Amino acid sequence: MKCPFCGNVDTKVIDTRTMDDNTVIRRRRSCDECGGRFTTYERIDTIPLTVVKSDNTRESFNRDKLTKGILTSCSKRPVSREQIDKIVSDIENAVLNTMKKEIPSKEIGEMVIERLKELDEVAYVRFASVYRQFTDVDSFMTELSKLLKEKGDKKE
Repeated sequence: MKCPFCGNVDTKVIDTRTMDDNTVIRRRRSCDECGGRFTTYERIDTIPLTVVKSDNTRESFNRDKLTKGILTSCSKRPVSREQIDKIVSDIENAVLNTMKKEIPSKEIGEMVIERLKELDEVAYVRFASVYRQFTDVDSFMTELSKLLKEKGDKKE
């Protein structure tokens, strides 16, 4: 593995651990040349999954894009990076386990919304406001009213 600091190709593995229900291998590496340490991840290479967007365009499933959207929603909230990574991994696994070659972006968005609703209500509302394209205060208030009603129903 090439060192990201000096470009040397002689690096050694100093620690290996499995993650995400043994679907990912995390390797801690050390460069023999500069002594720099870095982490790599191994995942199973799967059949490419295509996401069908609302305008019917298609693009490859992108884990990083999903992570970025969730990170943005959780900005300045008490949500750890580990919690976000877990949501992304859960959604990625759920999507890949459908065995479909294509999945609507709407299904992925709903998976994110359900998980964020349980994790952090503010992050949920932030994500929903972009995902559901709130165009005015009324649509925003409608979503908040639904959230408050669900919260009240759970208390009873």
